[in-house]
Formats: sequence, C-alpha cells, structure tokens
Amino acid sequence: MAYTRKARIFNRPARERRALLRSLARSLIMHERIATTEAKAKELRPFIEGLITLGKAGTLASRRRASSTLHDGAAVKKLFAAIAPRYAERKGGYTRVVKRSRRGPSDARKLAYIMFV
Repeated sequence: MAYTRKARIFNRPARERRALLRSLARSLIMHERIATTEAKAKELRPFIEGLITLGKAGTLASRRRASSTLHDGAAVKKLFAAIAPRYAERKGGYTRVVKRSRRGPSDARKLAYIMFV
C-alpha cells in the first residue's frame, strides 16, 4: 500500500536533507533564532527538540549521540551547557515557529522564524 510520507523531501536526496537539517540545527543552537522557509522550520522542529531532549539527559552517551548528529563541538557544548538546562522542567515544545511576510510579488516562498521558547 502507498502511504503518505511523513517527512518533507525538499527535492533533495536523503544525504542532502540530513545535511540541511544538521546545518539548520547548528545555526539555531548557535544563534538561538534563525530565519528560513516555513517548511524547513517545521521540519527542523522535531529534529532540534530531540537534540534538546538528549541535552537534558546530560549523559556521556547522549553527548556522543548529539555530537554524531551535529558534527560541531561548539554547538554540542552550547547545547549541553546553556540551552538544555534552560528547559529542565519543561516536557516538550522547546521551539516556536513564527510566520513572517513574503519577500516580494515574484517570490512565493513562505518565510518563518524558528526560535527557542
């Protein structure tokens, strides 16, 4: 049976999609708010929330899993030292997607901000 796909494809192969999400997650961790398209922000949300949940665990194994996902030591350090402790009492919903206006009449992309709550 043909079932509906859960994830957005973004007209990219799987490796490029993973690299895109990894890059967006790194940028969000380092800057705590980024501007992107609405579809990418919505796809990034569960990805980054899983990383924050790893950061809340704070174990060596979770640090290694986050490091293997992000491939950036500075981002992992900030995730575990600054961002995850901020949400120690929160059970989920660490990010917010805020829609913003379109660029112009010839550009139909829906834009959004994704930020930590």
